[in-house]
Amino acid sequence: MNCELCRNQLDAYVDGELAQQDFAAIESHIGECHACAAEALRRMQLKRATRDASQHFTPSPELRAQIGGIIAPKPTSPNSPNSQRSLLWRPAFAAVCALLIVVAVSSMLLMHHAARHQAMSEILDLHVATLASPNPVDVVSTDRHTVKPWFQGKLPFTFNLPELQNSPYRLLGGKLVYFHDDPAAQLLFEERKHRFSVFIVQDTDSALLKPAFSKLSGQSRERGFSAESWNAGGLRCTIVSDAAAYDVHQLAALMRSAQSQ
Repeated sequence: MNCELCRNQLDAYVDGELAQQDFAAIESHIGECHACAAEALRRMQLKRATRDASQHFTPSPELRAQIGGIIAPKPTSPNSPNSQRSLLWRPAFAAVCALLIVVAVSSMLLMHHAARHQAMSEILDLHVATLASPNPVDVVSTDRHTVKPWFQGKLPFTFNLPELQNSPYRLLGGKLVYFHDDPAAQLLFEERKHRFSVFIVQDTDSALLKPAFSKLSGQSRERGFSAESWNAGGLRCTIVSDAAAYDVHQLAALMRSAQSQ
């Protein structure tokens, strides 16, 4: 695949609308072409920024007052024509209230989904940027006893790494990243030709972190990547890879086992 064909398909790639074969071709190309990888990351960030801006709209005080004036009941005498119309209007008012409740609940669900999608988009952006980088990790080592100590003093928490001697996975190294201004560890693993990013961040009550990273849980598939997230020992962990969900789950099982030790 050449750069022109790649860039013509980047919008569909970012939106997760490509067929698996085309998606794999784009992934292969941006893994080798730094210019196209940077353009893919720019479009991902633009999409996320546009989505975030649309979520920040709130009705103005004038609009709220206008709606309140429409639905507020008017005081009238029991025998007046207005009172008679009020009796007829009450069922409609109840229906409006019920509709508002449905809208409020739907909005909460949409906000929950949007927060989760935003968190996963940021993680996928970090993973793609790592794959496209000529220096994907800061500490290069297959030895867990070298990688883990490298993070000491750089993170406000510690974590364990699994023993991989009898598994198909190989540790490549790690680096320090930031998620919503919170320091996090990104560990890079390899299994055959697939790369796996493991993100570990402290599970705090941060006003920024809670609405986003805390929404990640369980297994999912987004933009052609398999992902699995869980909470363990005060840490939140997420694994992403273009490998099959089964391979991601097997690495997640190894990480869970190490964290429980």
